[in-house]
Amino acid sequence: MSTSWAGRKVLVTGGEGFIGSTLVDHLLALGAEVRAYVHYKPYGSAGYLAGREDDVDIVAGDVRDGERVSESVRGCDTVFHLAALIGIPYSYVAPESYIQTNVVGTYNVVNACRHHDVGRMVHTSTSETYGTALTAPISEDHPLQPQSPYSASKIGADMMALSFKHSFDVPVAVIRPFNTYGPRQSARAVIPTILSQLHAGATEIKLGSTTPTRDFNYVDDTARGFIAVADSDRALGHVINVGSGREISIGDLAELLITVSGADAKVAVDQSRVRPDNSEVERLLCDNTRAREWCGWEPQVPLEEGLRRTSDWVRDHLDRLEAKNYQI
Repeated sequence: MSTSWAGRKVLVTGGEGFIGSTLVDHLLALGAEVRAYVHYKPYGSAGYLAGREDDVDIVAGDVRDGERVSESVRGCDTVFHLAALIGIPYSYVAPESYIQTNVVGTYNVVNACRHHDVGRMVHTSTSETYGTALTAPISEDHPLQPQSPYSASKIGADMMALSFKHSFDVPVAVIRPFNTYGPRQSARAVIPTILSQLHAGATEIKLGSTTPTRDFNYVDDTARGFIAVADSDRALGHVINVGSGREISIGDLAELLITVSGADAKVAVDQSRVRPDNSEVERLLCDNTRAREWCGWEPQVPLEEGLRRTSDWVRDHLDRLEAKNYQI
């Protein structure tokens, strides 16, 4: 596939979100013509794309609506499918909604790509599909373990996307990001949760389990990963991990964030954020060999630098995060 993005018509589903809007920024910088499919809301929110109608063709809809999805895909050369329900705790109380949005929604997107002869589709997976690491670092050949309804829905979505490559030769690749963090991330995630508490003056940081380890990848590196996967013919029909290759425990992460923010605080466990028994993923560490060798991608932003940037952003956007109103 051509590596030139200038003038290329691109659709980003979930383009109003944390990773989606960052990807939109990168695509615009490369000269692409971007259409963003954003979740319809009666009050008209376009998330982080609000006010950017001059730069981005914003289409409101729902990925569960196949006809609306098809209309949005029409005329696009490349489709990045990021729209999904992503909150893990909520999947325990409303699992059917994850099936409808993540599995059926992915079917609608890949089916539209098939019928409109899209040149490339990149479907978004998650490292949560691996569950707790049986071997580390985790390669794409690691067994899939549905340790939450969210994880199960994403495994189903991944298989649906890949089935269209094998069955109908739709040019689909699957990107599997590990824990992405950075500016614009909501307080649902651990890093902005901690930072928003610190910048609000908290002296006690409330977390779920502190022993699990995660592989955190800065959002700009993840966005570049999407573009690199889209540019790789070898990635078609395959899963590509995108992660830093470095792990850190949630407890150690909290201590590092306290240092980065300059706060004086200690860590406490909040039981409302602890996952059910046998559901917590204890270890995630990315093997990003495929991304490096097949796609020419590698992480560029070290964890400490990324956390500093994120801390600055959270400090300046405390009113938007509203961490005290944490939702599952």
